[in-house]
Amino acid sequence: MDTDPRRARATLAPTSLPAMRAGAALAAFSGLMFGIPGVFGMWHLAQTGEVWTFLGFPTYGKGPFETAGIPTSMPLQGAFVVVCTTEVVTASLLWRRSRAGTRLALWLLPAELIFWTGFALPFGPPLALARTITILYAYRHRKAP
Repeated sequence: MDTDPRRARATLAPTSLPAMRAGAALAAFSGLMFGIPGVFGMWHLAQTGEVWTFLGFPTYGKGPFETAGIPTSMPLQGAFVVVCTTEVVTASLLWRRSRAGTRLALWLLPAELIFWTGFALPFGPPLALARTITILYAYRHRKAP
């Protein structure tokens, strides 16, 4: 096991642990909450050619993407599932206070916002806002290494 303190400083963000863990939990929740239904939605679309309905709401279809002429398709849903999977990976990195997790959480925002808006998913932006606030709070209140 590598015990070089210089390496530890380079990979760990010296942050407020509870806030970073809260951000990690929000990222994991969001990634799983949208990603798991996304997989089922892809399966249903492949089997029936129709958008899957969950709890009375169309999942990943009949939103602004379709209004703009972008039909719901396997590649479109697959790209969203990849974004959700990346968010779960980000949650793991944030949990371990990795600088890469902090960067990835911020870099994911534009892609997430495009999909949440395009699929008319109202809970994504508030979760992302809460995640971003907790991560920025954690980073602002970092402790000396």
